[in-house]
Amino acid sequence: MAQLGGQGQQIIILPEGTSRLLGRDAQRMNISAGKALAGIVRTTLGPKGMDKMLVDGMGDIVVTNDGVTILREMDIDHPAAKMLVEVAKTQEDEVGDGTTTAVIIAGELLKKAEDLLEEEIHPTTIVMGYRRAAAKALEVLDSLSMNASDRGTLLKVAMTAMTGKGTETAREPLADLIVTAVQQVEEDGEVDKDNINIQRIQGATVNESEIVSGVVLDKGRAEQSMPKKVKNARIALLKYPLEVKDLETDAKIKLTDPAQMQAFIDQEEQMIRDMVDKILDSGANVVFCQKGIDDLAQHYLAREGIVALKRVRKSDMLRLEKATGAKTITNIEDLTSDDLGEAGKVYEKKIFDEVLTFIEECPDPKAVSVILRGSTKHVAAEVERAVDDALGVVAATVEDGKVVAGGGAPEIAIAKALREYADTISGREQLAISAFAEALEVVPKTLAENAGLDQIDSMVELRAAHEKNHHMGLDVFQGEVTNMKNANVIEPHRVKKQAIQSAAEAAEMILRIDDMIASAGVKEPEMGGMEGMPPGMGGMGGMPPMM
Repeated sequence: MAQLGGQGQQIIILPEGTSRLLGRDAQRMNISAGKALAGIVRTTLGPKGMDKMLVDGMGDIVVTNDGVTILREMDIDHPAAKMLVEVAKTQEDEVGDGTTTAVIIAGELLKKAEDLLEEEIHPTTIVMGYRRAAAKALEVLDSLSMNASDRGTLLKVAMTAMTGKGTETAREPLADLIVTAVQQVEEDGEVDKDNINIQRIQGATVNESEIVSGVVLDKGRAEQSMPKKVKNARIALLKYPLEVKDLETDAKIKLTDPAQMQAFIDQEEQMIRDMVDKILDSGANVVFCQKGIDDLAQHYLAREGIVALKRVRKSDMLRLEKATGAKTITNIEDLTSDDLGEAGKVYEKKIFDEVLTFIEECPDPKAVSVILRGSTKHVAAEVERAVDDALGVVAATVEDGKVVAGGGAPEIAIAKALREYADTISGREQLAISAFAEALEVVPKTLAENAGLDQIDSMVELRAAHEKNHHMGLDVFQGEVTNMKNANVIEPHRVKKQAIQSAAEAAEMILRIDDMIASAGVKEPEMGGMEGMPPGMGGMGGMPPMM
């Protein structure tokens, strides 16, 4: 960047090659990036949304209509677009569903803000209006919510979340599995999704998916001579290697005759034997070890009829603790019978081409496993994404106990309330609040568009229906406006709340930016010519070089 001093001298502030966009140009670039990103995922929204095929540099394929998966696989590099990707990731982490909704609302907020900027309304005024509108929207959303967390409501929530995600034929059995899993791991009104393990296996239909009241590990016995099945299992969890430890410092041992060599080997064997004896003394007949197990230790354990699995993941060890009641031991010397967990049976089973170990019939398991099937690898992967979303929304409903109608009903009701609210506000912020109301209507508009319905007719019918009942939404299968509550289209309150909140905050942050500076030497990747992407979507292309 150059600036003239008092004598006309040029002052260099930033390195040569640094790029910069100022004022309206920066806002236009960022808004274009946000709109383009929202446009990409928009066609995936709703029960009749389409899928995207994403191919990476290695030729691996992902076929999905899950918003956050699409954005993650696209490897977006534009700084403003990245902010919307973060919106989707936050939505996924907080609720598990509604990622597409959050992104398209953010994109529409930016689009409406662009129109206001063209009318010479200051960005700060728009931001303040959006902030007031978002607060009012959440207030209205609370008034629309219904208190319910019974099993029937949870089933409806799960089925609504899975509609249009490749699980249509098995929505009901999958919803039953999901609700059962969530209710089983619930503790004091809270649900830790990490206690629900999903094993995805191809080679069968989705209808053959099942729930296991316990833990399923995707590995088999450490040694084939170990028993394949153990009843009345007494389980030891070890975070301690059953092998001779390597010295942490360099050391040399000098042997002067063969007898010393044999004594050295015998001592190592005795150390291994002592470890196995410690396990035997505790009464354990099944061992899960987070570290390695020496071949000799495997031999001794197999000879004693003990099943052992090595290099078990930490996440699986935590689930085993929850399911069996065992305590993870960090030193073999501390292992006692009090540290052991219980399971009715532990057995190994091969399903399709996967070897699995099942730990079942635990006294009071607070961890469960869901085995998902799919005819192909890609089908099974998409089913897993749908189930993961459904687990998130069911868990949110259990924790909050609040739901709202789906089908675009909340967005129409909130938009109606915001328009009435805008009339009470003086000044230009009124226009921003009205724009926020219009932006929220992008959800029912998109549902209609993706279902092949006329947007204008659908919106007119919805607005008229909401004069009498705020549960009225768009039934995309019948192509008509109907009572979503009666149609069993139910969504968690938290999904809508998080989507509106995240989208508003991201839009506000982007609108406040009036200067973009790219350091010299920064690589400017492109998006590979994806349709709908503005110049510089990959980086900050199109920016003039800075002196």
